[in-house]
Amino acid sequence: MSKSYSPAWRMISVVVLYPLLRSLIRNKWTGRENIPDSGGVILAPNHLSYVDWGTDALFLYGGTRRYPVFLIKDSAFKVKFIGHFLYKAGQLPVSRGRADAALVLKEAEKALAEGAAVIIYPEATATRDPDLWPMVSKTGVARLALASGAPVIPVAHWGTHDILPYGSKKARLFPRKTVRTVAGPPVDLSQWAGQQSSAKALRAATAAIMAEVTALVGQLRGEEPPAVPYDPSLPSKTIAADSGADTDSGLAEATEARATGAGATEAGAT
Repeated sequence: MSKSYSPAWRMISVVVLYPLLRSLIRNKWTGRENIPDSGGVILAPNHLSYVDWGTDALFLYGGTRRYPVFLIKDSAFKVKFIGHFLYKAGQLPVSRGRADAALVLKEAEKALAEGAAVIIYPEATATRDPDLWPMVSKTGVARLALASGAPVIPVAHWGTHDILPYGSKKARLFPRKTVRTVAGPPVDLSQWAGQQSSAKALRAATAAIMAEVTALVGQLRGEEPPAVPYDPSLPSKTIAADSGADTDSGLAEATEARATGAGATEAGAT
């Protein structure tokens, strides 16, 4: 069976990018023993900056020698040379529109069946939370996990925003910055197994995944996470809390408010 990527191009990217990124960024890693050495697996990190892909790729490859497969907005594939490289490396383009989002999730499911390590950002874009906590997420990661049966490893990192804050075009590489990354054990999604067509199950599974991711972010920051994730579509991040909802129901309700988005954001493109 032919591969959906070029092994030669992947090797070139490792030879060039791995030492380059390691030289530019100081990394501190924990929890990599939670990532299986083989078989399809989904990594679900928080999203702070457009350089997250680099440190997350280092985290995965540096500990397991597994090559990362990202879901990436299709505009990147239209850039000369970069687009050619992304295709050859087996990365997955995400287009606008619900049908296109469903298609790329099918491609990601196929990659998982072939044993790939897929990195998907549940928030779909860098968080808009003023305090940089994970915000309300889309259901793409839960849909992919329930459809494929692949384990979901929650991942958190902290420090990429010091290199390239969201909205900035100027990287701050010097003095050399430190990015800390941690992976937790697989999220238990067994109660929603096979329910990828249920909107309610997708919302609940998404909330469970993001609760683990957010807890890991809190661990890195040494702070208590907010009870309810920030929702940029609402006037205040405390609405659900003010209504008297407990933490679990607040997470589920806030996730439900935004979890049905379409297009590239639903698929979790970065």
